[in-house]
Amino acid sequence: MTRKKGLPFIIISILFLLAALVVLPINKGIVGKRGIRLGLDLQGGTHMVYKADLSTVEPGTEAEAVDGAIAVIERRINVLGVSEPVIQRLGEDRIVVELPGISETEKAKKLIGQTALLEFGELIEDGEGEARWVDELGDWKPVTGVVDGEEKELTSAYFKENTYVTTDNLGRVLLVFEWNETGSKLFEQITKRLINKPLGIFLGNEPLLGEDGRPIAPIVRSVITERGQIEGLSFSEATELSKLLNAGRIPVPLTAIYEQTVSPILGSDFISMSVKAGLIGLILVVVFMIIYYRLPGVLAGVTLMFYVAVVLAIFKLLPVTLSLAGIGGFVLSIGMAVDANVLIFERMKEELRMGRTLGAAVEAGFSRAWPAIRDSNVTTFIATGILYWLGSTVIANAPVMGFALTLTIGVAISMFTAVVATRTFLRILVGTRLGQKVSLFTVYSRREND
Repeated sequence: MTRKKGLPFIIISILFLLAALVVLPINKGIVGKRGIRLGLDLQGGTHMVYKADLSTVEPGTEAEAVDGAIAVIERRINVLGVSEPVIQRLGEDRIVVELPGISETEKAKKLIGQTALLEFGELIEDGEGEARWVDELGDWKPVTGVVDGEEKELTSAYFKENTYVTTDNLGRVLLVFEWNETGSKLFEQITKRLINKPLGIFLGNEPLLGEDGRPIAPIVRSVITERGQIEGLSFSEATELSKLLNAGRIPVPLTAIYEQTVSPILGSDFISMSVKAGLIGLILVVVFMIIYYRLPGVLAGVTLMFYVAVVLAIFKLLPVTLSLAGIGGFVLSIGMAVDANVLIFERMKEELRMGRTLGAAVEAGFSRAWPAIRDSNVTTFIATGILYWLGSTVIANAPVMGFALTLTIGVAISMFTAVVATRTFLRILVGTRLGQKVSLFTVYSRREND
């Protein structure tokens, strides 16, 4: 075997071995330690689409605001232990959130959409100020202070992201927080002004309630600067609030405009049927190729195995979330991978009928088939690009994104396997005893042609 033939063969063998180690076992590969990520239609969960209100955002910073919201959502979901969530932008102002394994839509909405912004208030006295909150203790307005000549409202936006939960000597649960520089200046001014007066704490439009169901409004006993604490919450409430505060505040208001809960029961059936359909289709294709193209058909079957291993490895490593539509795109790409081999083998048969040697027929067959393979795949890339764009801008067509992505990856790898892997195997065969038996490559022989 010459170096020209041996080096590509070694590279292909190494790629196949690495791909197999990534793919097998399916649930957790030896290399990469990853399983195949399944979409909600296959494993169940919650699918939601949020629209960001960008009306208050400075022009030119819309993309930054949406990216910031996505980052906060990711941190919130991560600290709450949801496995393999999908959070991505949809168009300019929409965010898609998929939470596998969570079927309670209201719970998911609470995890994501909650502002996690604590606001502090003081009771209105002598009718000075407009009430933002009203509870059993009275009417409340935001407490404010002046920093660098600007009046600011005191909120948890000035918390450092290091809040934690502890207990005091009496066993009471405490949520401990620390102010940043601006918050320290504000809190010092406010606590100095509100000595022996209550400080209301509000989450969104509602007062923060303690275990007894009453609003939490501690009396200010001294001037406080850097640190503070909130008592009266249950341990679970304090822990969840601490996690949300540490995850950050969503920079723009989000409105849920679409939500769907998917049952995991149908998913297992779909996976089983898809695997069976794929295996049956793969076997039938390989059998047809062997019967019709003989030895090249065997090589096509080998390269098809190589193709499947590489594509599945890419799906695991990226990772690609496989929905039912995505599996359909993958199965379709298998057929298109064989299509490239069909073009090559037909061109080879034509060259052999013209009396060329097998080596010359192999080279000429690939050269003549390449323009057709290239053009057909380019048109497929254009179509999948349009489908992916549609799926990224129209909610109803979101599943099309998975189909387009898996088909694009499959077609791209099929070009490599057909043009490089199949060609390498055929070149190696040409120099062997099998390569001297033209009947193994075509039903026509030079003698019949003469």
